[in-house]
Amino acid sequence: MRLILAEPFKSLWADQDPFVAVEALQGQVYRELEGRRTLRTEVAGRGYFVKIHRGIGWREIIKNLLTAKLPVLGARQEWQAIQRLTEVGVATMTAVAYGERGSNPAAQHSFIVTEELAPTVSLEDFSLDWPQHPPAPALKRALIAEVAKMTGNMHRAGVNHRDCYICHFLLHTDKPVCASDFRLSLIDLHRAQIHARLPLRWRNKDLAGLYFSALHIGLTRRDKLRFIKGYFAAMHESQSLRAPSLRQILHDEAPLLAWLQRKADKLYQRKQRYGDAL
Repeated sequence: MRLILAEPFKSLWADQDPFVAVEALQGQVYRELEGRRTLRTEVAGRGYFVKIHRGIGWREIIKNLLTAKLPVLGARQEWQAIQRLTEVGVATMTAVAYGERGSNPAAQHSFIVTEELAPTVSLEDFSLDWPQHPPAPALKRALIAEVAKMTGNMHRAGVNHRDCYICHFLLHTDKPVCASDFRLSLIDLHRAQIHARLPLRWRNKDLAGLYFSALHIGLTRRDKLRFIKGYFAAMHESQSLRAPSLRQILHDEAPLLAWLQRKADKLYQRKQRYGDAL
């Protein structure tokens, strides 16, 4: 069994079984599946998000593996991803409670509680009307640069998100947002993976998801090139590696960039056929 509790849950659950106590938490339920529950709750006037995993069973695990999908077995992936991103300076959630018990991966009981990031708006919602009402050029450039840097630093740290879309970048709105003063946080890491060195396959899947999710917000070719340059600069950020020029990136990464465009076109065509059911 693993159990890590910070305040207020360390005191709140001092004389209780945390695995029973977490199941008793009440609030707005965002997702309710047989093996996972996600809700927002309040403790002492502060908001928290709770994800409870109860095991998905061997049948579901095998089904996922047979369809080349990696199953989410519990809260450990999100806990470890939060710790790793925090270590390398990628702004993300703050976990205040984590528990895991049971050695059977099909029936393991685990949970994670994170502080609510509020007030915030997702970049997806923030950019929804950009095609009709473009933002200030300086703000758009700054947001693109920050998303590129965060994604590059995440990948350089060996983490791939597996749900890397602009809806999972939250823009903090506790004060007016401007190009020189804003804050982004990356959320929803329950499917994230950590590697000693990130495989190109997983890097590319994250980039394809990010590109696809930003297809309809009015980005220009110059905007896309700005992201590419910022991303690879972050990927090469160390004392021993010099950031490549944009010309060098376009030459070296031509196969990746062509693949991203094909992948995005394919995803777009599927969405046109199936709509929100995709």
